[in-house]
Amino acid sequence: MKNSLVFLLISLIGLSGFVGVLGQGGGLNKYFYEKSCPLAEHIVQSITWKYVASNSTLPAKFLRMHFHDCFVRGCDASVLLDSTANNSAEKDAVPNKSLAGFDVIDEIKSHLEKTCPGVVSCADILALVARDSVSFQFGTPLWEVPTGRKDGIISRASEALANIPSPFFNFTTLKQSFANKSLTVHDLVVLSGGHTIGVGHCNFFSNRLYNFTGKGDADPSLNSTYASFLKTKCKSLSDNTTIVEMDPGSSLSFDNNYFSNLKQNKGLFQSDAALLTDQGSSNIVDEMLNSKIFFDEFKQSMEKMGTIEVLTGTSGEIRKKCTVINS
Repeated sequence: MKNSLVFLLISLIGLSGFVGVLGQGGGLNKYFYEKSCPLAEHIVQSITWKYVASNSTLPAKFLRMHFHDCFVRGCDASVLLDSTANNSAEKDAVPNKSLAGFDVIDEIKSHLEKTCPGVVSCADILALVARDSVSFQFGTPLWEVPTGRKDGIISRASEALANIPSPFFNFTTLKQSFANKSLTVHDLVVLSGGHTIGVGHCNFFSNRLYNFTGKGDADPSLNSTYASFLKTKCKSLSDNTTIVEMDPGSSLSFDNNYFSNLKQNKGLFQSDAALLTDQGSSNIVDEMLNSKIFFDEFKQSMEKMGTIEVLTGTSGEIRKKCTVINS
């Protein structure tokens, strides 16, 4: 099954070729570093794959980091900046406190600075690492990442809180959140499929188990058997340390199993369950039950997300270190 899937993915990538890559995201180009740093993408992939080979939880972390970066000021690596004495940066906002893998980004940046100083942006590195980490299990890239992004110089925790979709969102707020970034309901459903890998903290969904409407009740839309299982993991509303697989039994394998779970009312977050509350969205969930369709659509939505409000040309800068702006 995996081999046939890999063949399918290679076919899809081959067929899509350069369609929509050039000119996408205003100045991004598949061959941006071809002359200025020809080994750039090889370096990113080799270091990423080295780490993922020994830590299978990393793909989910990098996919989430890329998503959280793009939803705040666009894909400009602002999520990588450290807070300063005068500013609380994005990475210190509540939605980002559980992000991890920054050390891998730093190692890649350090290697690239030695190879081609001041050439490869942190924003491009993050976009490539997200793609390469998820693609590791297939041995071939799952989507195209045109490059040429510049790095932002502003990072505010308040903007992360205001822009990153919450796991407590209903369909209306999710739809608006994605529309604000020029993403459709189709993109919303497809990108939610990223929850097929990774974990969730109890405090982001335990209200569905113990206090859904503020009356000590459970969310009636949650599968009762699944709810009983979750209660064995999350013992109380105050538990903010325990983690649970978002895709039970398959949280380290990138596939379309998330949608099968969703159809059984086993979406972990309220924002997952919300996808079934709108007919149009629910119809798209049904389409994603077909693995071929999901992989092709995920590819397209990720390419679209990776171009949100990118800085190119004379905008932004190429940071020497991903954690601080250039002085």
